Amino acid sequence: MPKLTPMMEQYFTIKANHKDAILMFRLGDFFEIFFDDAKIAAKELNIALTGRDCGQEERAPMCGVPAHAVDGYILKLVEKGYRVALADQVEDARQAKGIVKREVIRIVTPGTITDANFLEDGRHNFIAAVHNDKTGFAIAAADITTGHFMVMAFCNNNERPGETEQKLFDEISRISPSELLVSETFPLTRIVENVSGKKATTAPAWTFHPANAFKCLVEHFGTMHLEGFGIAEGAAEIPAAGALLTYLADTQKSALSQITRLKIFAQQTHMLLDISSRRNLELTAASTGGKTGSLLWVLDKTKTASGARLLRTWVDLPLMNTSEIKKRLDAVDEWKQMPIERAELREYLHGIHDLERVTTRLASRAGTARDLAILRGSVELLPAIERLLTHVKNAANAEIRSTFDNLQDIYKKIDAQLTETPPATVREGGMIRAGVNAELDRLRDIKQNAQSYLEEMEARERNETGISSLKIRFNRVFGYYIEVTAANLSKVPGHFVRRQTLANCERFVTEELKNLEETLLGADEQIITLEFELFDALRREVIEEMARIQFTASVLATLDVFQSLAEVAERENYVKPEVTNGTGIFIKEGRHPVVEKLTTHAFVPNDTKMCNKIGGALNEGDDSASRLAIITGPNMAGKSTYMRQVALIVLMAQIGSFVPARTAEIGVTDRIFTRVGASDDLATGQSTFMVEMTEVANILNNAGKNSLILLDEIGRGTSTFDGLAIAWAVLEHIADISQIGAKTLFATHYHELTQLEGQLDGVKNYCFTAHEQGEDIVFLRKLIHGEAGQSYGIHVARLAGLPKKVLSHATELLATLNSSGLPKKTERKERPPAQTASPKKEHPLAIALSKIEPENLTPIEALNILVQLKQI
Repeated sequence: MPKLTPMMEQYFTIKANHKDAILMFRLGDFFEIFFDDAKIAAKELNIALTGRDCGQEERAPMCGVPAHAVDGYILKLVEKGYRVALADQVEDARQAKGIVKREVIRIVTPGTITDANFLEDGRHNFIAAVHNDKTGFAIAAADITTGHFMVMAFCNNNERPGETEQKLFDEISRISPSELLVSETFPLTRIVENVSGKKATTAPAWTFHPANAFKCLVEHFGTMHLEGFGIAEGAAEIPAAGALLTYLADTQKSALSQITRLKIFAQQTHMLLDISSRRNLELTAASTGGKTGSLLWVLDKTKTASGARLLRTWVDLPLMNTSEIKKRLDAVDEWKQMPIERAELREYLHGIHDLERVTTRLASRAGTARDLAILRGSVELLPAIERLLTHVKNAANAEIRSTFDNLQDIYKKIDAQLTETPPATVREGGMIRAGVNAELDRLRDIKQNAQSYLEEMEARERNETGISSLKIRFNRVFGYYIEVTAANLSKVPGHFVRRQTLANCERFVTEELKNLEETLLGADEQIITLEFELFDALRREVIEEMARIQFTASVLATLDVFQSLAEVAERENYVKPEVTNGTGIFIKEGRHPVVEKLTTHAFVPNDTKMCNKIGGALNEGDDSASRLAIITGPNMAGKSTYMRQVALIVLMAQIGSFVPARTAEIGVTDRIFTRVGASDDLATGQSTFMVEMTEVANILNNAGKNSLILLDEIGRGTSTFDGLAIAWAVLEHIADISQIGAKTLFATHYHELTQLEGQLDGVKNYCFTAHEQGEDIVFLRKLIHGEAGQSYGIHVARLAGLPKKVLSHATELLATLNSSGLPKKTERKERPPAQTASPKKEHPLAIALSKIEPENLTPIEALNILVQLKQI
């Protein structure tokens, strides 16, 4: 049987430990891929598939990519869902005895990408681990490019069935991890894959064991326990965090020194937003999928990558603590009041690169001298920012000033050794300044003055031997040699060693010349080696200060978010909201922050007065406020826009942002629920109506008195009476303070629901007005107290471009239906072909009475018919 070559034996040994990954194997200047991996890679990367003799009967399928460009190919494979293991040479091939030693130095997965060229600056690239036990669920998330590491637990504390799981799914949706890690025994793998949109990576169950996870965490952080991070012994968060850290250490093959702390999120400190609400409110992404058109798009005027990431986190996690909210608002207000200083701050921040990701690249040993130069250039600007902070007085800004670390010792250390414009790689020299190392200066002097050294030696040998025609020359075969003509051979001293005899001359070498040759020819390599050693030592010194750099990066990020929100407030004419512990939402001339930027005409502002106190409001006895607002009006009149704008203004206030209004008083809201739009869930086979009812059920089961609920057209996915009955019952349930009693905006076309004003406490009718001009309609987009007279559906259909014949017939039918109610079903045989059947002209009251079947009527249907009879 054919025997494998030593190289292929080494390949198979490494591949056996990484069966689930495409193995890239370093051979010289290429990373080669073999066998089935090669077939996959050749197809996915669109590169040639060749073969290689490996000792087997058949040639091994093979393809390869250049080592200098390997990262780009790795990322293409990862984007297509593959894991890639990179096996590199870990010893100098010139010094190796036998086959060069190779090891997997890194495993690249979607959650462990570190190349900045393939990452979005303004968002984290999280990998998350999910764990469950009898107490509930926990999720840990880490971004190895920034060092962020956080954990959250969802415990079963008298919660409704499924509520804990739903909170977990909402958090997965918020984090939006690039990769999801679960145990082999995790019961909800399929569901979390559906929520995250990613196929889960399975980790060994032992990594989630509490004892193993705890040991991994304390060893990494160098502590005896985790209480310093707010995590008690035996906490539910430990297995998820420990398993995630174990996985990262295994894939990165490094100490993960960029992860310096573990942050625990407490649910009670932040507003909870479910998947549907995040999607419907378009917080960080518009319905089209991009950032443009989202709330984040409006608010993001940050100048640093870390600031953009922090702002996204704030939008995702509005605060619940009024004092913390007010601190943020005051800080934003202070920068808004200092336009000159803010403009200067924005200019300095613009020059600061992504400190978190730069230091992480350095810590992973992948960083170059240019990364150090980027760090130096950024840190150089910190004293100027520090000077600007002398103007601030607000508590949050003053806290930044008092803890600000300008890192100038790090700047001086880098600047003293690193050249102004270092090269792109660490193996071409030119990184270290002159005067840093005496040996490096000597080698550089030799390289730069090689000809002078040779000329000096040549002159000295001529003088000592008396041979005036003696010359020192070079060729590729012998290297440097001394050439003496035949006429002067008698003068050649004894220490000259003959190398070659020619017709008219002979060539010699001396020990001194051989040493000089070795120095001259080896100077380049010695310079590169020595420069790398000096660079690596400098890099290690900088890495030792990583915690300080990360802290300064976080401070700069907070400062950047403050100035960004201040910049937006000034540009868009936003006002500082008053945030209270009350239960009211009082907005004067509120506007939708996104729509007003996208619309081509002037945005019409509207007021909001809401409070869940029985019998009135908390705003100085304002009894015009409602707890539940039933909103009617034409399609396209602005109902959905208005409802979303109220929710966005509340959310903006609780992240610490100014809001689009003339004045705003916001009582802290614990959750925002939305049920808007209509869509099928094809993945689970649910109809539009089923999706709608599922979302409504989630709201009714989880909303509380301090929540804000937006409901748009509940019940429209089924028959008229079914839909009306459901909408009516849902409305009554929410309005009942013993059940929910939440502040609610309820948009509907069921005008029958407007009868509840005056019957249910806190329920008021509002409508959007429109004005008819002949066959045209003008939407005034103004919210007023009262109910809409009609829905103007045919007018909207006309705007949409329905054929005139259809519109004309619809108008006739509408007139008949308004006067006599729904007509009886007409048999097809009674309708002449190619003709349009029109309702028979009978007395409207007779038609209405003939249709009544008292024994089959529900209470709601009976009430509806009485209203119709009264109108007739």
